[in-house]
Amino acid sequence: MAAVAALLSALIGPAAAQAAPRESRPVYSYDHAIRESVWVDTRLDGDADGRTDRVAVDIVRPAEPARQGRRIPVIMDASPYYSCCGRGNESQKKTYDDHGRPVQFPLYYDNYFVPRGYATVLVDLAGTNRSDGCIDIGGRSDIGSAKAVVDWLGGRGRAYTARTGGKRVTADWSNGSTGMIGKSWDATIANGVAATGVKGLKTIVPIAGISSWYDYYFAKGAPLYDSGPDALADAVDSPDAHKRCAAVQKKLADGAPRTGDWTGLWSERDYVRRADKVRASVFMVHGMQDLNVRTRHAGQWWDALARHGVERKIWLSQTGHVDPFDYRRGDWVTTLHHWFDHYLMGYDNGIDRAPMADIERSPGTWSTDPQWPAPGTRTTTLRPRGGTAPGVGVLGTTRAPQGATAAFTDDPKLSEADWASQIDAATPAKAGFSTAPLRAPLRLSGSGKVTVTATPSTSTAHLSAVLVDLGPDTIRNYAADGEGITTLDKRTCWGAGTPGDTGCFKETAADTQQVGYTVFSRGWADLGNYADAHKGRPLTPGKRYTLTLDLAASDHIVPAGHRLALIVAGTDAGLIDPPASTPEVTVDLSRTSARLPLTGGAPAFARATTGASRHPAAAPPLDGLAPPRSLSRMPAGG
Repeated sequence: MAAVAALLSALIGPAAAQAAPRESRPVYSYDHAIRESVWVDTRLDGDADGRTDRVAVDIVRPAEPARQGRRIPVIMDASPYYSCCGRGNESQKKTYDDHGRPVQFPLYYDNYFVPRGYATVLVDLAGTNRSDGCIDIGGRSDIGSAKAVVDWLGGRGRAYTARTGGKRVTADWSNGSTGMIGKSWDATIANGVAATGVKGLKTIVPIAGISSWYDYYFAKGAPLYDSGPDALADAVDSPDAHKRCAAVQKKLADGAPRTGDWTGLWSERDYVRRADKVRASVFMVHGMQDLNVRTRHAGQWWDALARHGVERKIWLSQTGHVDPFDYRRGDWVTTLHHWFDHYLMGYDNGIDRAPMADIERSPGTWSTDPQWPAPGTRTTTLRPRGGTAPGVGVLGTTRAPQGATAAFTDDPKLSEADWASQIDAATPAKAGFSTAPLRAPLRLSGSGKVTVTATPSTSTAHLSAVLVDLGPDTIRNYAADGEGITTLDKRTCWGAGTPGDTGCFKETAADTQQVGYTVFSRGWADLGNYADAHKGRPLTPGKRYTLTLDLAASDHIVPAGHRLALIVAGTDAGLIDPPASTPEVTVDLSRTSARLPLTGGAPAFARATTGASRHPAAAPPLDGLAPPRSLSRMPAGG
């Protein structure tokens, strides 16, 4: 592209060269695009049938570049959802004509980008839809089957015209530059493939992706769901795979014990530890209220990429597990267009020099930052102290005196919503600590930690720590079925279409609710993991233990007049499973602290709290969203 620009400048003058387009244009026919299917050899035998597995790859690409002898880049979405569950807000599935040729490509990537000179490639992960092999939940088969397609697109693999037999086919239309995109499991595959360092993968756009599968199922030993990866595999396996993949299912079950102990299965599925191999740029998108793939995944992946100097960009919304196409559609498509144009087509459009972070501050209102976490953010230690009533304490910078304690009894029926609504009441199931109303806004940007020293009354105990903004606000209703959006009946079209693939989608609007408090960051752990984050131990009743809980990444501004609160409690109903017993837990306040990412650090906290009025007296319960639901045990396609 640079050589072409130089030639244009020499032949037609600087003014004409500067007027050349800085983005790809929809100049190719979608109606006459080439639609085809191939089966790529993964060189793996996941189902142990004695032959290497082939994965189905459906392709739609403009016909004109091939006729002109030009090769084009690829936008690829590798997914297990194309037949079982569907993609996008309308759960679209792949469809085929009577001859097995692809007709509908879910989502808008083909409609929008094929006319602009891209190929769209949709991959059925091994064990799903029309592919051989077995799904293995982010392991060697999942990642290897997608990586094999990237290799084939770069001229390094083999593909055939049929699932068995068939003729050899090459991707002689591909220029070897691939960008991977997808939400949830698809995003997870993009993370995992990038962590192999595969040649030709130029960029990934993971939306609500997992970065370590252990952290999808456990939080330092505390189980987040009541089943493991074997149940998830069973949900997406094709009918044929159900018959042939029993051994893989058993391996998944055996390798993921419900004790929460780390095993080799989790090491294989931990992409964070391989972030040093990532060559692709990363445009990460996550909902800060995503209670399916929690933002711990975004935070630890982002930090690891930063340590290794990976080019990156981030959008953080106030939604739950939602695609940006469904909460910021126009801006999203434009930004994604520029991102792919730059990293796959080589346009110098400035996207790499634009602000790094876009953050939703209120429903539909966004701010930008040159980097993330926000410039000037410093880890600041805050400490809980006792207050005027049991369980109603103070959050500040002064350490509690030796011997000061707070106690709660685990009630598995209560959630963070119950605790926060009663923050100013002496309720037995939580210990709450808050600042006085702030004199200035206080911003928390990034990931925090809470260290708790606690004495349990039984041999098992789970701990939760949540950060709460206490004050009235209008927020997205992330606890509702739409997780912050409402789907409307009106449709708009995003790109070209055919009768079988219109490119038209239902519009959405923000689903909002007025609240009296907002929980904006959470962390959980099994106290039995006090000595080792990867292995639990039985507790001795009456003995004191110290454990650090990792808070999920967030970016939240607590406004002036609101209060910042920390709550320490037991089982967070709907979000973690309860322990085998219902302990009373006594917290040693002098040995408990929160290390929080405050923009402006300790001086900003001092400015916001110095001279603030005293804490309010006991007040009626605060209104908030409905308690968290027991969520699906799979990164759903919705």
